Amino acid sequence: MPLDRAYRDCRRIAAAHGRTYFLATRLLEPERRPAVHALYAFARLVDDIVDASDAAGRAAESAAQLDRIEHELRARLVDAPVEESDGREARVLLAVSDTIRRYSIAADHFWVFLDSMRMDIPGGPQYRDRYATMAELNDYMRGSAAAIGLQLLPVLGTVVPVADAEPAAAALGEAFQLTNFLRDIGEDLDRGRVYLPADELAAFGVDAELLFHCRESGRTEPRVRRALAHLIAINRGVYRRAVPGIDLLTPRVRPAIRTAAALYGGILDEIERADYEVFARRAVVPQHRRLRVAARECLSASPRLLPIFGEPTN
Repeated sequence: MPLDRAYRDCRRIAAAHGRTYFLATRLLEPERRPAVHALYAFARLVDDIVDASDAAGRAAESAAQLDRIEHELRARLVDAPVEESDGREARVLLAVSDTIRRYSIAADHFWVFLDSMRMDIPGGPQYRDRYATMAELNDYMRGSAAAIGLQLLPVLGTVVPVADAEPAAAALGEAFQLTNFLRDIGEDLDRGRVYLPADELAAFGVDAELLFHCRESGRTEPRVRRALAHLIAINRGVYRRAVPGIDLLTPRVRPAIRTAAALYGGILDEIERADYEVFARRAVVPQHRRLRVAARECLSASPRLLPIFGEPTN
């Protein structure tokens, strides 16, 4: 199977499903982009499998798929024989295994990620649909989010030893994940899941039952509005810890990561702008605002970066 075709498929996946993410990657040097697309496509592949596990009778199948993916990725990383095919899964695994080796990414970040994804599969021994405390949610995000930041770090490059940049990279991944949880609360409730810490909600008189009521009515009650404002403040605190770490990255990649951080942080602004009405609609940063943020970062680095916005997106 041609490696360049595998990377092209990963690029298409990133362009189709990760609009904010893909826009930010276009600020990277061309030679770095395929690796970032491969990492995104791998995470998306796993996420799609986990999402499918919610269908009746699919949980065991999804768990087996994750086991197979982990087995095949481990095999590819040690040059063990694998059953070659020409499907999407095989192409993504070929590209991501090449990326891992090319950039000497620690494989443990992928096993931790897969373990967290198993926590989302109903009926499995690790399954969780509620989180009692922020500490419990952080344990989940260690694999679902922090690990993603740590996977990316060797690709982006650093001006300090990689280990020195890891805490901020992990924090940025967690900040993005928390933003997703706040944006997608309604969709997660439809799947029977609450990715917000119960103790933080309880301080405002909010429990899962009230959140489900808000989803059914499409209205955000005052108690929930106050709880969401509190959680957004927590989320912004994580961004404040993470963003200074961008200066530890290779200078050429900093505009892309600053763009991603600004755009994801902008989702929190949109939630506030909509008066926390997250149960009837999804908060989205408008396209003109996304382009303005990206263009500003381009200009702050070099006007020569602006032509990248004329590139095709698929």
